[in-house]
Amino acid sequence: MKRFLLLCLASIAVALHALTPETEAQAKAALNSGFTWLRAAQSPDGSWSDKRFPGMSALALWAMANAALPENSAAAQKAEAYLVACAQPDGGIYVPIPNRRGGGLGNYNTCLCLTALHAAGAKERHASVLLAARAYIASTQIETNGLHEGGFGYDKSSPREYTDLNNTLYAIDAMRLTQDVEEMRPSNQKKVDINWNAAKQYVLSMQQTQGEDEGGFLYNREVPRAKQDDTRPQLKAYGSMTYAGLLAMLHCQLSRDDPRVRSVYQYIGKHWTLDENPGQGNQGLYFYYDILARALTAAGIEQLTLADGTLIDWKEALAKALIRRQQTDGSWVNDNNRFWEADPVLSTSYALLALTLILD
Repeated sequence: MKRFLLLCLASIAVALHALTPETEAQAKAALNSGFTWLRAAQSPDGSWSDKRFPGMSALALWAMANAALPENSAAAQKAEAYLVACAQPDGGIYVPIPNRRGGGLGNYNTCLCLTALHAAGAKERHASVLLAARAYIASTQIETNGLHEGGFGYDKSSPREYTDLNNTLYAIDAMRLTQDVEEMRPSNQKKVDINWNAAKQYVLSMQQTQGEDEGGFLYNREVPRAKQDDTRPQLKAYGSMTYAGLLAMLHCQLSRDDPRVRSVYQYIGKHWTLDENPGQGNQGLYFYYDILARALTAAGIEQLTLADGTLIDWKEALAKALIRRQQTDGSWVNDNNRFWEADPVLSTSYALLALTLILD
């Protein structure tokens, strides 16, 4: 009888946190139509969007790899070949752009390409490319003492030291998710990794420890140069960076019960919304949806407790938000292009990444 009761309670718990049948059906339909649109948008060479930034194509491949739908196989194979062809002699996976401020965003693109290729199972087919990419990323970590120590920026060849939490999260994410690639490194080569303790300290330096933003995360700690029409919050925590900080904390192996991690949950409870990226409005909305899904999945959270004690089934709520915002052609797009999300390939890839986690 006791075993029967335990099984019943387990079944109730699973049912409690599962999508409702109606939402699940709609989410699967949204996923399928999104991938139909994405396949049609792929260029003959396997790329999507701006060919100068293969990370855009990597996000699409990553979503396809996570979904594992047979109808995406041909498109995924073409995308894999395209990303591998973007590998540079220094190990990075990017396209050099001379005389452009920020260059080819080598670190940003390499992190996304490495992660996507690994998710697509390219470790066996292109081990040398993935190993070189890991070495490239490790070489971009800032080692000098000061504001940027332990962090990562956009480009290895930048003339000045620069880091931010977004680039640091992508580097931490890529290095943690692809650790098994090091098993394929030749025995006469030293295994490659980043300085995880320095990375952890950098991540923690971005967390606000008092005031209204306590528990939330900053993008970086450099006060931006003011512009007349600039309405961005100055050194304020905001939604997407807070979820990025949470995921980075977990990758740096902080316990889910660590007080600093728990303070993130409290920040989230105070600022929960899917109508906008808290503190940023519609800026980076689809990245917000993606990083929210990845961080809460990694944290093993099924329900969020809001400041007033309300419990939120975040997967159900996020699925409905994504379904509501999907375009009739199957894509997603943001009217606000500050973070390039007016490009439907980028927004659609973020949305599909989130949906694959919701439906997993």
